[in-house]
Amino acid sequence: MEAHIHRNGHNLLPPAELALEIQKLQDDLMHEREKNLRTLADFTNFRRRIERNDKTAVEEETRKIIVPFLDIVDDLEKALKWMSKDEPVSANGVRLIHHKLLVQLESLGVIPFDCVGEPFDHDLHEAVAIEKNTECDSGIVTDELRRGYRRNSVLLRAAQVRIAVK
Repeated sequence: MEAHIHRNGHNLLPPAELALEIQKLQDDLMHEREKNLRTLADFTNFRRRIERNDKTAVEEETRKIIVPFLDIVDDLEKALKWMSKDEPVSANGVRLIHHKLLVQLESLGVIPFDCVGEPFDHDLHEAVAIEKNTECDSGIVTDELRRGYRRNSVLLRAAQVRIAVK
């Protein structure tokens, strides 16, 4: 053991002061390493939050652009209901415009959903009327007054519906 502690008459063990200084430096290094890891984790969380906020902002801006077009679709559908199938080229022109608009909306992920015959769902439907109906259960959607739309499975606009009551 003596050989490891002394060599050529010199003590290889550090003085007590140096041992304390080495321990302090090791503790400081460990503290700085932990601090850097926390900073890196904070930065990673910040980056994820910014990405999530950006995605939400893009979705909201897209929604603001698309929803007004849904009102145009509604107007075209009302016009088509009032036109007879025997009407001349103008009716076909409106049908073509309606179809093109729906195709463009679908290319953006906007899809109408059906609700007639389905149970009322307050997340998807806005009840604007009720009707006494003995042919179906209470709470069933009997008529769609305004279509509902989703974009990529997210509700853009609730359907306005009439529901049955007994």
